[in-house]
Amino acid sequence: MTLGTHLKYVREQQKQTLAEVSGAVEIDPDTLERIEAGAERPHEDILLLLISYFDIQDQEAVQLWELAGYDGDVPDKLRSPEELPLNSKNMVMLLAVDMRTMYSDGLDIEATDAGLTLNFTQVSLKQVDSSVARIGMSYEQTEKVIAQLQQALLKHKYNRGPKRLPPTIGSDD
Repeated sequence: MTLGTHLKYVREQQKQTLAEVSGAVEIDPDTLERIEAGAERPHEDILLLLISYFDIQDQEAVQLWELAGYDGDVPDKLRSPEELPLNSKNMVMLLAVDMRTMYSDGLDIEATDAGLTLNFTQVSLKQVDSSVARIGMSYEQTEKVIAQLQQALLKHKYNRGPKRLPPTIGSDD
């Protein structure tokens, strides 16, 4: 079995679509399709994300790594605890969160049994839609987001301008 066919088998067993998996690991669905077809080898980071996303453990994870044919040793995070050297240390990784606002002029929505994937797009200088953000959520979470959006729109619509006290009786205003 090749790396691509194994990944496709795992995805299909978990009843996941190309769009769901590619959205979760933040790669283009066409790229995932090429990986599954064996036409492209995933970057090491992408393979680690796929292994994590599918919750592939121990020997199966090591087997996928070896099928990919990367140079060097199998990462410790793929090994079972009994295979790790005694002097290995736990590591904490901090990821910087990008809090910049990304503006969008388009939205594509994919619905699956698991929920929705929102793909926000922006037209580039070449008049091509470019994805600026992809967000996946359950249907329950989607309903909460819709309620919050409606509340924000109503607040914006009816809370315009400064609030004034009503005129007093007998004033000339």
